[in-house]
Parts: sequence; C-alpha cells; structure tokens
Amino acid sequence: MPTEILMPALSPTMEEGTLAKWLVKEGDTVSSGDLLAEIETDKATMEFEAVDEGVIGKILIAAGTEGVKVNEVIAILLEEGESADDIGTAPAPKAAAAAPAAETAAPAATAPAPAAPAKTDGTRVFATPLARRIAADKGLDLSQITGSGPHGRIVKADVEGATAAPKSAPPAAKAAAPAAAAMAAGPSTDVILKTYADRPFEEVKLDGMRKTIAARLTEAKQSVPHFYLRRDINLDALLKFRSQLNKQLEGRGVKLSVNDFVIKACALALQQVPEANAVWAGDRTLKFEKSDVAVAVAIEGGLFTPVLRDAEMKSLSALSAEMKDLAGRARARKLAPHEYQGGSFAVSNLGMFGIDNFDAIINPPHSAILAVGAGAKKPIIGADGELTVGTVMSVTLSVDHRVIDGALGANLMQAIKDNLENPMTMLA
Repeated sequence: MPTEILMPALSPTMEEGTLAKWLVKEGDTVSSGDLLAEIETDKATMEFEAVDEGVIGKILIAAGTEGVKVNEVIAILLEEGESADDIGTAPAPKAAAAAPAAETAAPAATAPAPAAPAKTDGTRVFATPLARRIAADKGLDLSQITGSGPHGRIVKADVEGATAAPKSAPPAAKAAAPAAAAMAAGPSTDVILKTYADRPFEEVKLDGMRKTIAARLTEAKQSVPHFYLRRDINLDALLKFRSQLNKQLEGRGVKLSVNDFVIKACALALQQVPEANAVWAGDRTLKFEKSDVAVAVAIEGGLFTPVLRDAEMKSLSALSAEMKDLAGRARARKLAPHEYQGGSFAVSNLGMFGIDNFDAIINPPHSAILAVGAGAKKPIIGADGELTVGTVMSVTLSVDHRVIDGALGANLMQAIKDNLENPMTMLA
C-alpha cells in the first residue's frame, strides 16, 4: 500500500512552512536518510530527509507552495512491487497559488485517515503512515513507543520489533474550552484600507518570520508581567582594557567588541545571582546551572536570537568567535533550531545604531532581557568627588515578575554593572 509523506515539524513550534524546493522527482528511488526537499520555516531553510525507502510515486505539493500545514500529505512513496496505479484516489498536486477548497464541499466517499494519536498528557504522537498501519495491525499503542526518527517521529523500525501492550484508557473528555478571545490588534484590515483609500500605498506581504515575531511578541507583552530596571554604567575602564587586549590579540586576528564584554558580564552575573537564572514553566520555574545567553541579531525582515551556551565558561575571544559565526549564519538563515532556542536571558544591543536607551520585550521563555544603549561622553562625579567626563552607557533590564522580583532583579543588575566596570575580574 502506498505510503504518504507528510509535511514534517522541523521545530517544536512549527505549524506550517513553505516547501521551497524538491530535491527528488517522481520515479526516483530513495532510502532512509536521503534528502527529499528543502523546507522554509519561520526562521530557517532546512533539509527534509526520508524515513522510509521506496520510489517517489507522486508529488502532491509543488515547489514554492507556502502555508503547507504540518502533517499535510506532500508526496506518495511506493514500496517494492507497487506502481503508480496503486495510488488510486490520491489528491491532485497542490499548486503554489492554489485557492483554498470550499468548506461546503461534499465529503469524500473514502474514509478519512485516522488522526494521529495523542499521549496521555495531551501531546501529539508523530508517526509515519507505514508505522501507524503496522501498529494498528499488531495492536500497538503508539503513545507508548519512543520514536527514533527525526524529532522523535515513530518509524517502521520502531514498531516492527515492538509487542502489543494493553492500551491505557483514554482520559475523560474535557469540556470544550471556550474559544480564546482574539487579541486586541487595533482596527481591522478593512477599516485601515478604507482609512487610507485616498492615499497611494503599497501592500507588503508578511512572510512567516514577520508573522511569528508579531504573534509571539504581542502575546509576550500581553501575558508576561514586565517591569524595568535602569542603570548607567561607566565604560572608561572597560574601553581601556579592551584596547589593551585587542592590541595583544591582533596577531591572532581577534578583535573584541563591547558586546562581547556585555555577554560575558551577563553570563557571570547569572552565576553570581543564581536565583535569577531561571524561566517560567507554567506551574513551576526551572532554575539552571549554566548560563545560556541569547543575543538578538538583526536580519532582513526580522531577527534571530542565537544562544551562546555555557557562556560563563568561555573566554572573551571564544565568545567573540562564536558570536560572529552565529550572527553570520543567522543572516543567511542557516541556523538549526537548537542554535536559536533555549536560554534564560537575552541581550539586545542597539547602541551600535546610536540609540541611547530603550525598553526591550522579553521573548518567552526567557525571564529577562538587557537592552544596551550607546556609550556617550557625560559629566560624572569622580572618586575624589570632583566633576569629570566619562563614557557612560545606559542599560535597561526588562524582567518577568513571575520569576524575578524587584530586589532580585536589582541584585542581578548590580552584578552586571560591577562586572562591566571592573572588566579584569571577568578573567579571574
């Protein structure tokens, strides 16, 4: 029986994607692990591998098609001895600009494919169609099987050697929750279009990244209880120390930026104030041993937040090299999901763009984000009480009040300030 190839979930939050390019054509023979297609998510373009072997019998989704839902059938795979005639009533290929089917269409005569099972905790179980059929024949409960395919997907090999076990009773159906009220997003599209009907304008289509940024940050600003802590940091000692280090590292081709010192200072501060190195997890908080610091990187049409893991353990030159690599691949949209997911803390630096200070929005599940402004010459009171001029940088810490209270946030900010104003201690 022909096997359906489904649109994969290439990240935990992916709901749909763009089938950018097919790497195979109808009639090609593929084996497990062969590359089938390139798929664009909201963050990156990733390659999709085959999990079964066979012959590509029919491609159902054309290259370039946007908005392909996860688990939508994109192609048909034929096993040995099967032919294209066995495909039967497979749906016609979906064109890149195909109009959505009418919701009032008559139901198909064939029985619908069974829905993917769910685990007892309500999470969805992902399995290949072939694995699902074998499991049904053997009476296996897929929710009790650990998948070895991409992102934990259950494949043929996982169910062939498994033995049937009594299925756990399905949990009692919960009363249907009322539909969540739509987020207040201002006037509707129709109202906006009518308002500016007499003015020339160009409609700019939103890509997946911009839609995701809009949705996530709107939700974050409305659901995360932000509060803000502001401090001025004297950069004179740091700038002098940085100049000395860069002169010594010149032969190695290393040039440290102020941002490298900021990342290191934040990573060490999370160790110095360990209660702040945590994230909100619904009914609990998760407190971390290591400092995983995300750094906002602007790219065309949006931004990435690649994560520097174990940042407190790395030297300034190592952090600088890793950050340059991550930023370069972020701009090329070549980061893997594990490189921009996770972390408990983030840094957003607009000082390089001349911004004096700003308030950043927390990107859940992070519990805090440091907004870094530009260093500028300002009058300051010296240690001897005399008025002098120094380079001062304004920073703002946006904090999730569910995780970090005011005093704890103040301690974290003080640790960051101390590290930056005494940069040599970060090497101790």
